[in-house]
Amino acid sequence: MLVVDDEPDLLELLELTLSRMGLDTTRAESVNDALRLLDREPFDLCLTDMRLPDGEGLRVVEYISQKAIDVPVAVITAFGSAENAVAALKAGAFDYLSKPVALEQLRALVKQALKVPEKPQPATSYQLLGDSPAMQQVRGMIDRLAKSQAPVFINGESGSGKELARMIHLKGPRSEQPFIAVNCGAIPENLMESEFFGYKKGAFTGAEGDRDGFFQAANGGTLFLDEVADLPLAMQVKLLRAIQEKKVRKVGATTEEPVDTRIISATHKRLGGLVDNGEFRQDLYYRLHVIELSMPSLREMREDIPLIANAILVKLSRNGAAGLEPEAAVALERYPFPGNVRELENILERGLSLASDSQHITADDLHLTPVADETDANVPAGDKWPLQDYLDRVERQAINEALEKTRYNRTAAAKLLGITFRAMRYRMERLAIK
Repeated sequence: MLVVDDEPDLLELLELTLSRMGLDTTRAESVNDALRLLDREPFDLCLTDMRLPDGEGLRVVEYISQKAIDVPVAVITAFGSAENAVAALKAGAFDYLSKPVALEQLRALVKQALKVPEKPQPATSYQLLGDSPAMQQVRGMIDRLAKSQAPVFINGESGSGKELARMIHLKGPRSEQPFIAVNCGAIPENLMESEFFGYKKGAFTGAEGDRDGFFQAANGGTLFLDEVADLPLAMQVKLLRAIQEKKVRKVGATTEEPVDTRIISATHKRLGGLVDNGEFRQDLYYRLHVIELSMPSLREMREDIPLIANAILVKLSRNGAAGLEPEAAVALERYPFPGNVRELENILERGLSLASDSQHITADDLHLTPVADETDANVPAGDKWPLQDYLDRVERQAINEALEKTRYNRTAAAKLLGITFRAMRYRMERLAIK
C-alpha cells in the first residue's frame, strides 16, 4: 500500500493498523513523491491525504485516473469537508475517510478496496439486453462504477428500468454482501427514522426489543434508495449525516455505530429542479449526485425493443414458446412507450392473454394506441406524446415568450413566469435555450 501524508503521527497510526492486517506500506510525504512512486512500482491500494505540502491530494487521484494506473485510491479529508470528498470521488477515488480517522472505517475501506475484481465477473441472472449505442454506453458505465464506492444517482423516466443498482452491486466487491432496496415513497413519515436507523428497546410504544434499520441491514453491502426525491426534508437532514459520517444512531440510543454501506439512489423526478424550489436539500443532492448513470428510455433504443420483448415473452409464457410476428415487432418499434419497460411488459402480457394462438403474437393482439409515424413531415406541433417532449415544447415556448417580452432580461422573465432566477437558469440550461 502507498500511504501519502505529511503528519508523522497519522502515518505511524496508519502503518501500524495496516501492518496488523498483514499489509506492507510505503510512505510518501508529498504529491511529487507519491507520483514518482506510482510510476516506479505497483501498489494494491493508495491512501492519500487531501492537504499536502506541495499541493492537493486530488492531484494523486487525477494522475492515477489519467495514466490508467490499475490501483484503487482513497482519500482522507478534513472533518466535514464534503466538497473535497465529492470532488475526489468524481475524479475517480474509490472511497474516502474523514479526519479524525476511525480505525474500523479504515479497515472496512481497505477490505473493500482489495476485493475490487480485476477479472470479469461471472454472469448473473440480472442482465441488460440490447446492442444499441445507448445500451452499450450504459454497460460500460456500470463496469466502471462497480469498481468504485462513490455514490451513484440513477436517472431515468418512470418504468425505464432503474434497477441497475443491483447490477452495479453484483459486479463490485460487495457482491457477496446484502443488497437492500428501499422505496422511499412507501414509508410513512413518522416511521422513517426507525426504519432507516433502527431502534432500541423501549424507545417508543411497541418497541419491545432492539431492531436494526436499513443501514445496519445493508452493512458491508449496498443500500438502494429508490424514489429518493420523496423523502421529507426532516429525513433528508438525518440521511445526509449518515452518509457523510458513515455512522447512524438508533432511535432511543445515546451513541452512534459505524456502518459501511454504499449508497445508490434513483428517482424519475428532476432533483435539480426540486433543489431550486427548496424541496430537496442541496447538500444532500451533491452527496447523492456524485456520479450520474442515465438509463435510456425505449424511445432511445428502438432497435433493441424486439429483443427485449422476446425475452419478456419467454418469461411470461409457461412453455417459453411464444414469439412476436414480424408486424407485431414493427408496431412495437414505432410505439412511443411513455411507460417504458414496465408498459412493454403490460402490453405483452395483455397480448399473450388475448392471442388466439399463444405461440404467435400479432399486432392486433397487442391493442396498441394508434400513433403517428415519426417520419411523417406532417406531424402536427400539438402532439401530446411523448408527454415529456410535449411538456418541454410548452415550457420552451413560454420561456421564449417571456424573454422576448422582457427584452431578454432573465431576472424580469423569471418574475413574469412566477419562478426564481435559479429555477429559470436551470430550465434554460435543460431546454438548451440560449
